[in-house]
Amino acid sequence: MKINELVNKSIVNDPLLVVGCKGGVTNANSPYLSITFRDNTGTIEGKLWDVKDYQAEIVKVGQLVMVKAETISYRNQLQLKVIDVQPFDSSDIDMSEFVMTGPYTQQQLRNCIEENIHSINNQDIFRIVSDIFRTYDKEIYSSAAAVRNHHEYYGGLATHICSMLRLANMMIENYPYLNRDLLIAGVLLHDVGKIVELGSGTVSEYTLEGKLIGHISISQTIVKETADKLGIDSEVVVLLRHMILAHHGEHEFGSPVLPAIIEAEALHFIDDIDAKMTMIEKELNNVPAKEFTQRCFALENRSFYNHNIK
Repeated sequence: MKINELVNKSIVNDPLLVVGCKGGVTNANSPYLSITFRDNTGTIEGKLWDVKDYQAEIVKVGQLVMVKAETISYRNQLQLKVIDVQPFDSSDIDMSEFVMTGPYTQQQLRNCIEENIHSINNQDIFRIVSDIFRTYDKEIYSSAAAVRNHHEYYGGLATHICSMLRLANMMIENYPYLNRDLLIAGVLLHDVGKIVELGSGTVSEYTLEGKLIGHISISQTIVKETADKLGIDSEVVVLLRHMILAHHGEHEFGSPVLPAIIEAEALHFIDDIDAKMTMIEKELNNVPAKEFTQRCFALENRSFYNHNIK
């Protein structure tokens, strides 16, 4: 039974993903857990009372657990009264059943990315990009692109990359003096460090490396280490690292350097367009036609009008 199918007094005996967990103690000094569960239809809060030691060990953010519970109505909202939790083997499970995903299947994302990788003619660039995508295959296709704001879901990183690849190819067609290999590689590699910054699990949250180093520095390090491993010491390595370091466009937005080659400037524009269009679309989807969205902090605190012009 999916979360969006639950009604009052439903019986639950299904695997669910733990996306939040806080412990507490009752007035009688009995431990309890407030747990947020998720599947791909939504989330629901649950309470586990009189927590046993084995249960506290099982309930970890990012883990699938077998949940035995019943639904109750609390303050006009459904909540799970958790009776027990047990470990659940997720090795053969399609995680898209438990997480929010984007509009494309993983195979569609793979087809898009692999087609663009194989279109790269410069052999040094091709070898670097191919090796990175081979080494981090699982992580690239499972990681989110952010904790919030845009592409903040399972597979969001690959979705962001594919959207940017479409924009990059249009830009190359319109401005043929851009070096296609550099720009396509820049799109493919610019956020690869997010697999470390956010982790590649089912719940997006900043890792220690993500907080202390950040995905920009991590990404360019992955490129440098890959080039060293492959024995590539050409100018393209420096150019790729520069594009990654400059892709946020301004120092105040986290770029250690500003774009100094035309492909780096183009990469910054493409990344900015895709992130902002996605953020605006998400906000518009949350309001009826002919109303304004909430103010969006990431977009200069602006509101957007949801017109219904056909």
